[in-house]
Amino acid sequence: MYIRLFHWLLVGLLGFSWWSGERHEMEWHRLSGYAILFLLIFRLYWGFVGSGTARFVHFVRSPRTAFAYLRNLRTRPYRATAGHNPVGGWSVVLMLVSLIAMVTAGLFAVDVDGLESGPLADYVSFDQGRVAADLHGLLFNLLLALVALHIVAILYYLLRLRHNLIGPMIHGRGTMPVEQATDLPVGSPWKALIGLLIAAACTWAIGFR
Repeated sequence: MYIRLFHWLLVGLLGFSWWSGERHEMEWHRLSGYAILFLLIFRLYWGFVGSGTARFVHFVRSPRTAFAYLRNLRTRPYRATAGHNPVGGWSVVLMLVSLIAMVTAGLFAVDVDGLESGPLADYVSFDQGRVAADLHGLLFNLLLALVALHIVAILYYLLRLRHNLIGPMIHGRGTMPVEQATDLPVGSPWKALIGLLIAAACTWAIGFR
């Protein structure tokens, strides 16, 4: 449930961040960035202590395993797995790294006239802040490319392999083997609450200090 909420909140916030940035509604853009920062901090925390399929140790495999999965995908019948497959796991890592880098650049970014800036812009020079602003925009374009690739992969699984990846991200019911599902640890609500408090405290310290 927590990962599904993270996923769809992030989708909405990225769309809102793009809209507010294009409209030069920088106050809304800044608040949206803080909300994304909050989600990312929680996701990193949840990747270590959360439910089984949410943990990085569960879905981050070696590059060799990912390439082997791609080769077998073309030659063997598709078989559903618990959580992300090896390639999907690396796509999650790339997406999270890109998001963290984009948000971090935004925290230090300074606009052309120096009137609008990120909360940590005081720690860098004006020129460094401008570099951070350019990097912020560049990373957003990279993120769009990753999102497009993500959508193409979803369509491939749906049309070619007849496997719906969208449904489980909405209703939470997957098609994983029963023996895999029963062996996975369940996320604790108390751990989730701790993670939310940590994310809120970090976001407040960075953005509203």
